[in-house]
Amino acid sequence: MSNETETLSRPSILAPAGNKASFLAALAAGADAVYCGLKQFSARMEAKNFSVEELVPLTLLAHDKGIKVYVALNSFLKPGDLDRAGRLLEQLKRWVRPDALIIQDLSLVQLAGQTGFSGGLHLSTLSNVSFATALKLVRKNIKVDRIVVPRELSIDEIKDLALACPKGLDLEVFIHGALCYGVSGRCYWSSYFGGKSGLRGRCVQPCRRVYTQNEQSKRFFSCQDLSLDVLVKVLLPIPKVRAWKIEGRKKGPHYVFYTVKAYQILRDHGSDSKMKKVALQLLSRALGRTGTHYNFLPQRPQDPVKLDIQTGSGLLVGTVKGANQKPYLIPREELLPGDVLRLGYEDESWHGINRVGKYVPKGGRFFLKPSSKRRPAKGVPVFLTDRLEKSLEDMLSKLEEELIKTPGLKISPSAFNARLPKRSRKRATVFDLHVYRKPGKAKPRDRTGLWLPIESQKGLSRNFVSGLWWWLPPVIWPEAEKKIKADIDFVLNNGGRNFVLNAPWQIALFSVKKGLNFWAGPFCNTANVLAISTLASLGFKGVIVSPELSRDDYFLLPKQSPLPLGIVISGYWPLCVSRTLSENLKTDRPFASPKGEKAWASKFGSDYWVFPNWILDIKAKQDELEKEGYSLFVHLVEELPKEVKLKKRPGLWNWEIDLL
Repeated sequence: MSNETETLSRPSILAPAGNKASFLAALAAGADAVYCGLKQFSARMEAKNFSVEELVPLTLLAHDKGIKVYVALNSFLKPGDLDRAGRLLEQLKRWVRPDALIIQDLSLVQLAGQTGFSGGLHLSTLSNVSFATALKLVRKNIKVDRIVVPRELSIDEIKDLALACPKGLDLEVFIHGALCYGVSGRCYWSSYFGGKSGLRGRCVQPCRRVYTQNEQSKRFFSCQDLSLDVLVKVLLPIPKVRAWKIEGRKKGPHYVFYTVKAYQILRDHGSDSKMKKVALQLLSRALGRTGTHYNFLPQRPQDPVKLDIQTGSGLLVGTVKGANQKPYLIPREELLPGDVLRLGYEDESWHGINRVGKYVPKGGRFFLKPSSKRRPAKGVPVFLTDRLEKSLEDMLSKLEEELIKTPGLKISPSAFNARLPKRSRKRATVFDLHVYRKPGKAKPRDRTGLWLPIESQKGLSRNFVSGLWWWLPPVIWPEAEKKIKADIDFVLNNGGRNFVLNAPWQIALFSVKKGLNFWAGPFCNTANVLAISTLASLGFKGVIVSPELSRDDYFLLPKQSPLPLGIVISGYWPLCVSRTLSENLKTDRPFASPKGEKAWASKFGSDYWVFPNWILDIKAKQDELEKEGYSLFVHLVEELPKEVKLKKRPGLWNWEIDLL
């Protein structure tokens, strides 16, 4: 095999960049591609991110070095966001010319076409394309070039997806970086606790906090970082895996440089034992959390939540000493001028940042300056979160000098206005739909729904099956695909015609669609008319909109929608859906946050659903919503565990606040 062929067949290493220094560090490390977000519509809004003006010279420099640039516009868009997002996209197309966009909202596919953007389109992991049958539909109907697969998949599941991958579509796999407890695109925890949506890049990470169950207070949901390290070698023979992705757009240049260099070595010299040791040393010094392989090896899965391991971001360098006098640190590692230290976790009152002014040797003494009047307790962990060694600083300075000067660059405003679909004038039948888990709980009503998978098909009459609305789960893992497909066939053979799908791609599970009534479920996170228009083109007859929206957003959608609309008006909405649960946390028993918010976890199929102990309840708004044009009103019914007591709360979620 020629060197050229080898180069072409290697997966690219995709580096994160949340600021200019990290972007330049990715170039210095020789990443194959850099992904970054803008100051709007990014799923990592806590990173500094970039303006269009800032991205122009950086992208020119990257392209000059043969490095691709991908821009993440992977927020979900509200009804009033379409023109603004389109204008931003038009400016990107004209001035930055990125190689691809990373998106989750289906409206971006249409906006890309309307603005004439000709680069690639990559579906974010937030889109939750999690099973093999979906891939052909995604390529043919959505016309994207790449799928970023969920972090929860094992190597066997990735191989299954790769085998099903059609021509023109490839896969991108996370190999390193932070793990979310909830499945991407299926976490509403931050939004439910205060209107800051993770699907819009505003997550405040409530899963990282301390929770209490049975007098045990632990970080039951705080995951270690994913780190495939030497295991990445098993990805090399899979030709459809075209990119290895490093997570970390909130990280500094040190992390970016070290992780890129480590995985370059593991990709290019993974059979050399000495080089592997070098790579592992680089990863151990990259200032991330302790690593886990998670589900990557199906025969040896690892629990990503280890209660005896510190899961604060950064390298643990010691604990607070002398807390009753002047607090200090005896570092386990040498500290360099400019190092950034973080005291404790972000949810602790003494949390704060200290910068190192002068060199401190390993085992030396560094006096800490608390950021509040409350002194940190003895034993509080101290993490090294960022540093800039002289050698890396010199590399970044040299690249800074190479930046192509664009004096006086002024990005002209865009006059783009999105072309919206025609509103449906057809008045839909108004009805309520109560959705249950078990057939025995379904009461005789005008409309009743039942979740798949079916526990047992035995005893389900044709009359019963044909009259139900069948709800597909919010996540379908490869292991469950055959079971779901068998249940769908059973329902179809018994006259079932009404289905609520909780990912757009689930429509691919139906070989025959004629005569069926498909509604997009609330887990599709649909919140604008261009996304609804795309769903209509896939064969959906109606859409149950995202439950995260505010009153004004809800009232605007029916005025523009080409399809009938539904809304979840009451019931049990999960904080998140996850594929894992700490072995120390008991299901169906309450746990509490430091603020007294209570919740519990229940297992359905292979997933854990985490519920708050209050229900979503906007029933009092039903008349208003019906007047505005909503026709389907959903009530999600769950069986409350015996030990859980519901709390009386308004349950309006974001109705009265503007979702960020």
